Amino acid sequence: MAGGGFSTSAGSGVEFEAKITPIVIISCIMAATGGLMFGYDVGVSGGVTAMPDFLKKFFPVVHRRINDPSINSYYCKYDNQGLQLFTSSLYLAGLTATFFASYTTRKLGRRPTMLIAGCFFIVGVIFNAAAQDLAMLIIGRILLGCGVGFANQAVPLFLSEIAPTRIRGGLNILFQLNVTIGILLANLINFGTSKIKAGWGWRLSLGLAGIPALLLTLGALIVSETPNSLVERGRLEEGKSVLRRIRGTDNVEPEFLELVEASRVAKEVKHPFRNLLKRRNRPQLVIAVALQIFQQFTGINAIMFYAPVLFSTLGFGGDASLYSAVITGAVNVLSTVVSIYSVDKLGRRMLLLEAGVQMFFSQVIIAIILGLKVKDHSESLSHGFSIFVVIMVCTFVSAFAWSWGPLGWLIPSETFPLETRSAGQSVTVCVNLLFTFVIAQAFLSMLCHFKFGIFLFFSGWVLIMSAFVVFLVPETKNVPIEEMTERVWKQHWLWKRFMDDNDGGVSKLEANVNGAHKNGHANGFIKCNFNCFFTEDLG
Repeated sequence: MAGGGFSTSAGSGVEFEAKITPIVIISCIMAATGGLMFGYDVGVSGGVTAMPDFLKKFFPVVHRRINDPSINSYYCKYDNQGLQLFTSSLYLAGLTATFFASYTTRKLGRRPTMLIAGCFFIVGVIFNAAAQDLAMLIIGRILLGCGVGFANQAVPLFLSEIAPTRIRGGLNILFQLNVTIGILLANLINFGTSKIKAGWGWRLSLGLAGIPALLLTLGALIVSETPNSLVERGRLEEGKSVLRRIRGTDNVEPEFLELVEASRVAKEVKHPFRNLLKRRNRPQLVIAVALQIFQQFTGINAIMFYAPVLFSTLGFGGDASLYSAVITGAVNVLSTVVSIYSVDKLGRRMLLLEAGVQMFFSQVIIAIILGLKVKDHSESLSHGFSIFVVIMVCTFVSAFAWSWGPLGWLIPSETFPLETRSAGQSVTVCVNLLFTFVIAQAFLSMLCHFKFGIFLFFSGWVLIMSAFVVFLVPETKNVPIEEMTERVWKQHWLWKRFMDDNDGGVSKLEANVNGAHKNGHANGFIKCNFNCFFTEDLG
């Protein structure tokens, strides 16, 4: 065995025996390749759309515009709705697929849903790598988007359910970390394939996405279904058997009973979306939706999607633009690791506010440099200013990666009450994908019209969202889920007004949890935070 010990439930003090078994580690690593696939898809599109051979084949208008000396505006050379659709179609498809993935995750299980995601990824990669026209290219991206929708629903849930409680947070961040690693790998591969002069380098970039796609598919075939899913679907004995295997002990009866009880209570919540709209749940809903919108309006995805295109637009040479994208990708990975160690020490608000200041000033500085140095008739930025712009972009990316990136997902996951967690997570995912699509589809056109002002536009939003954090986002560090109402919402200057309504001071499930503490059953309810409720009936 890789390790041993006990798994402790947050807030209950109840410990379950659980060893860190090899099957847990292998299962989590294999499942986390879903994040690698997602990150690769995000990163590869920007580099490919900067390759002349790709543009010449699928977007000849853009290719001619780039090479036309009579067109003086650097900012508008890549402005093309079809080119933007190549990037954004993946997220629109992911948004749609999320609804179906919620059903399959609940009814079929986590493993089959990951397998479906892997199959979508593989077919999408084949379409993209073999594309002969724009329609085939877009179909491939849509299929990849379907894979993203299914993987993003099943993989984080699988990770949270298979891991012992004491390492659950760290293993769950594997997904986010793999997303950033996928972006970095895509940038590195784009840098290499751009050197291929035979005209098929872009096919290799798109085709290599098949490696993480195969890993995810293979992993879905190898790993065990989670005990939570088996119990949820009435396969109790099989669930207990799997629990013994992944925990590395025969003493699983206490944890198993908690899973059964948690599943029973979860099924009592018939209308989570209706509950979500109640007055007492509005603070969590407002914060979750706002965080997803603000996360996209930082401008981060515009930079990550179009980094090579952006740097080319600013006058960097082809190699320099791809190289700069690799640097920003590496900064993204390292800064995500920083968030793992700092989020529970410094707190959520501190990270969000510090990053707001850092992102605001870096974007304003970039805008000033571009406004003064990049004119429509300029050849390019000087070497010194080019390096400084890259440094400022890295400063921006690092701030986002240790704050608004991971915390945009973490805060909603820990603030929604148990009875609305399913609906809350679904709304969070959908709003995020919707605004990712909006920014991806609009960025190049915005760059053309706003020019250097695009960075002032995003910095203005950073100012607004920082003010939102100051006044409306409470600190949730080290607050148990079942105590969130009393310790967070009822103590906030504004949100406490929403807690004294007729819905009851304590939600039904919170009351159940509090009562269960007295009977030693709280752990099962707490485990529901990522287990049962995430896949509860969306009715």
